[in-house]
Amino acid sequence: MSMHDGAERADLPADRAHRPDRAHRPDRAHRPDRAYDIVLFGATGFVGELTAEYLAAHAPQDLRWAVAGRSERKLKRLRERLPGGEGVGVLTADAADPGSVRELARSTRVLATTVGPYLTYGGDLVAACADAGTDYLDLTGEPEFVDLTYVRHDARARETGARLVHSCGFDSVPHDLGVYFTVRQLPKGVPVTVDGFVRTGAMFSGGTFASALTQFSRGRQLLAAARDRRRHEPRTPGRRVRAALGAPRFAGEVGAWALPLPTIDGQVVERSARALRRYGPDFRYRHYAAVESLPYAVGGTAAVGGVVAAAQLPPARRWLSSRLKPGDGPSAERRERSWFSVRFVGEGGGHRVLTEVSGGDPGYGETAKMLAESALCLALDGLPHTAGQVTTAVAMGDALIGRLRAAGIGFRVAASR
Repeated sequence: MSMHDGAERADLPADRAHRPDRAHRPDRAHRPDRAYDIVLFGATGFVGELTAEYLAAHAPQDLRWAVAGRSERKLKRLRERLPGGEGVGVLTADAADPGSVRELARSTRVLATTVGPYLTYGGDLVAACADAGTDYLDLTGEPEFVDLTYVRHDARARETGARLVHSCGFDSVPHDLGVYFTVRQLPKGVPVTVDGFVRTGAMFSGGTFASALTQFSRGRQLLAAARDRRRHEPRTPGRRVRAALGAPRFAGEVGAWALPLPTIDGQVVERSARALRRYGPDFRYRHYAAVESLPYAVGGTAAVGGVVAAAQLPPARRWLSSRLKPGDGPSAERRERSWFSVRFVGEGGGHRVLTEVSGGDPGYGETAKMLAESALCLALDGLPHTAGQVTTAVAMGDALIGRLRAAGIGFRVAASR
């Protein structure tokens, strides 16, 4: 039995679990008014097509699912290439057409979207899902978009029972679920610290690069959205939770130089920790890139700084955008050689544990797998009652870890004392 089926529900206080009154809660498991269990929006993009292929290969035969996007011709060509594709629906919608995305949201129980940058293309779709009581999943790594979504749509989603789950790819499933997995190896009710160290051997995805450029160019708006969210978020009285940005250092525990990563991953972990009491009365997380050599660390830091500076200038930003476009991606051979590893060092109650989450190509193949398994998890698995904007750890926790392990992504305890 999953821990979510019993004791874990006590970890979700009513003010943070976003539980609507069960007497008025829509029964999401049985909705005869919905034509589909899952709709994949953006299915003809690079990651979208990989996700569609994964669903075609791994979804139960009786799953009602569809691919969606702007071009019916491209969608039908994709369907022809999918094994068993004759049973896959085809829906047309345009992220720039609010009416079409409302119709899309009303057609399904779970809607997964790969259409980014989400700040540009995601707003109407997440609003439609919140209104329709449709579970929503995306791949965003854009903190501004996530914060705006919380302020604008969390309350409505709690009313309708919709679960709005952002960052369901490499941003930020391995980190969010990896910390969740690590915390569960430590004693309950004690202060806990976790450090995460990311290693990858892979290309950035075009969508991730486009999202990063957008956020780098919107520093003031990003900070304003974060401040507005803090004004709306409930407090966690009696508990302290923080995701601190650590200083660069040599991390002997993983044998690498640790460079702080100011990505959305730490924010996602912090929100899971605020929602789940299992993270203890005093929780701190730090998120790092693990780099083998000091010269490489210095060079990498300088390169990132150069991209951030260039993103402030529209001509330079346009040139950078043209180098790796959303929808572009590497060959199957290159993806086959790609890998990722995230190691976590957790301490609490006098115990120390080293865990690892690992897999193959993070930006494309494994991201498609994570998104598809997240959609299947929301559509098919018995999960805790949550609604509103929630993280993968809060909404799916053990069930999603189980799915990802069965799909070949490793979650293991490397050492414990």
